Order: sequence, then structure tokens, then C-alpha cells
Amino acid sequence: MALISELLSSIGIWITKIISSFGYFGIFILMIFESMVVPVPSELVLPFAGFLAATGEFNLFLVIIAASLGSLIGSLISYYMGLYGGNKLIVKYGKYFFVDPADLQKTEEWFAKKGEKTVFISRFIPVVRHLISIPAGIGKMDLKKFCLYTIAGATLWNAFLIYLGYLLGQRWNEVKHYSEYFTIPVIILLIIGGSYYIYHHIRNKQKNKKAEEELLR
Repeated sequence: MALISELLSSIGIWITKIISSFGYFGIFILMIFESMVVPVPSELVLPFAGFLAATGEFNLFLVIIAASLGSLIGSLISYYMGLYGGNKLIVKYGKYFFVDPADLQKTEEWFAKKGEKTVFISRFIPVVRHLISIPAGIGKMDLKKFCLYTIAGATLWNAFLIYLGYLLGQRWNEVKHYSEYFTIPVIILLIIGGSYYIYHHIRNKQKNKKAEEELLR
């Protein structure tokens, strides 16, 4: 816990320097990173931008626009990474991560049926929102729907954090403190879920192998 807090504090100092130096463009770039597999938490970027809006240095609505456009661009980069590179990587290296090519079909079916809800809801979940665009690309989710639900979810989340910073003023950093209580349990749940998936995958393989051996007898 202390290590995570120290790391977030270091990232927070770097973030404040970027925003102070580059303004709206700094927010835009940081939110591109935030929507990719880069450890730039929106809980540090946006409350500080909201605080600056409260001081009159930034315009509140322009901050929301810059943040949401950055979220969309970052998500699209991740989406295309999944769309054009994900399938090849899974076919070639998936077995090392307990992912079969057959899982690609399941991913496509999932995002065809539930992609809108998945992408929208994921924008509110720590850690998950950094990753969700890649499987959406792998699953070949409809691009228009992906953009629509990404920008809708991202704008709501971004506006919430920016407004918190706006209200808290100089105490904007408190958002980071309380967000840790949500982020750490999510990480633990993801580890548990990943461990269960690996266990389930290995068990199924063993069952299939036994079934094949019995057929050959």
C-alpha cells in the first residue's frame, strides 16, 4: 500500500508539471496515455485540471473537451492495436498465456452482443478502463458503436473527476487518496479472476486429454 502511494505521488508530481507547462494540450496527451496501457491515472490528471479551472487558469468546459478527446484517441489507438495485432499475437503466443485461438471467436461474439455495455461500464472501473479497448479491437467491435460508448463513458467519468477537483480546490489531491481504496480491490479481483481462468483452462485441457486417451484405448 505504501509503495503504491509513493509511486502515485511521484507520478502526480510529474503530471502537475506536464499540465502546468502545456495546458490543455498536456491534459489531452496525458489522457491519451491514460486510455492506453500506460500507468497515468485519471484520478491524478483530472482533479488537478479541475482545480486549475477553479482558479480561473483554465476553462472548465475546455478541460472536459480536452480530456474526453484524449480518452477517445487513446482508446482508438488501443482498439487498432487489438484489431490489427491482437489476433496474430494470440495465434502465435496465446498458448503461453493460456489463451487459445478458439477464444477469439468467443471474444467476437461477446463484443457483438454486449460490447456497448462492456465498453461504457469499463470507463468507470480503475485498471479495466486502461485495457478494455484492446479486447474490443480483438473482438472487432463495430467502430462507430465503440467510439460512441467510449466517448459517452469517458466524458461522464472525466467530468466527474474534473468537477471534484473544481469543488475541492487546493485539496484536489484527496481524490487520489480515496481512489486507492477502489483501485487496490479491483487489482486483487483481477488477479483472482486471472488465476481462476488459468486454473479452469488447465483443468479443461487435462479433461480433454483424458477423454482423448480413453477414446484411443
